[in-house]
Amino acid sequence: MTDWSSTSPETPSLAGVSTAGPGDYFELMKPRVMSLVVFTALVGMAIAPGPVHPLLAFVSLLAIAVGAGASGALNMWYDADIDRIMARTARRPIPDGRVAPGEALAFGMTLSCGAVLVLALAANWLAAGLLAFTIFFYVVVYTMWLKRTTPQNIVIGGAAGAFPPMIAWAAVTNSVSLESIVLFLIVFMWTPPHFWALALLKSADYERAGIPMLPVVAGEAVTRSQILVYAVLMAIVGVLPVVLGFGGIVYGVVSSVAGLAFVWLALDVYRVREGGPARKAAGRLFGFSILYLFLLYAVLLGERLVALLLRGLGA
Repeated sequence: MTDWSSTSPETPSLAGVSTAGPGDYFELMKPRVMSLVVFTALVGMAIAPGPVHPLLAFVSLLAIAVGAGASGALNMWYDADIDRIMARTARRPIPDGRVAPGEALAFGMTLSCGAVLVLALAANWLAAGLLAFTIFFYVVVYTMWLKRTTPQNIVIGGAAGAFPPMIAWAAVTNSVSLESIVLFLIVFMWTPPHFWALALLKSADYERAGIPMLPVVAGEAVTRSQILVYAVLMAIVGVLPVVLGFGGIVYGVVSSVAGLAFVWLALDVYRVREGGPARKAAGRLFGFSILYLFLLYAVLLGERLVALLLRGLGA
């Protein structure tokens, strides 16, 4: 755990005056994760039934994005000790000495409280409560507990990244429906094969930092089997919007083809286990997993926009 009461020896701060720039604080918020959160939340909001004022929709999405950024800052505050050890994270603002741990903690806590309060005022307390729970789940349950204690850290902790479309749905409807749960499940089932493909490539990093990722604790063979199992389950969950009626024909085709491609690539990871070809297979799956999630949510959004356009034209 990070000792936030003091700055690291490398911190270029003078007499308590921070030298961190806006870019350093923006990096603390994990902008790449935020972009995924904003996109899935946007789709959840767009396909939720019922009207929402554009300004309130924008403010709600902004609050969800800031809440995600706050979670990232608090995650970096707590994980600064292991971030220093891993090559992938050693240049983050805290281990690199650009932001003091205490500053990151204060930044994350302030954003968390502000995001929840703003969402409550702009939308409703159900959405705000879900956002507060998501921040708590990511920081306390995943970061402080699961990440360092169990190889199931990604499976359970992945729920935090799956909540944004449900929060956005609740912001519009003030409810949690079966449709919003399916949106949650798509991201939830996608997370393990996505991260385990990366973990196969970065297992030495995780081992050096003492993080019990599945390849480190159970070995690569078990990880490849689990990737294949979750890929199959994810492909099945991916077509549920069609079954429930909020995904159309285009979504049905795209989700089916993309799901089969995901399973095929996961099967490749399962079969190819040695040397460079094995790393390439894991890299291909990791890259395609990002495209897969984007495609499914983008098609749902596109179908919704087309339906609204046709309704506007009186078709």
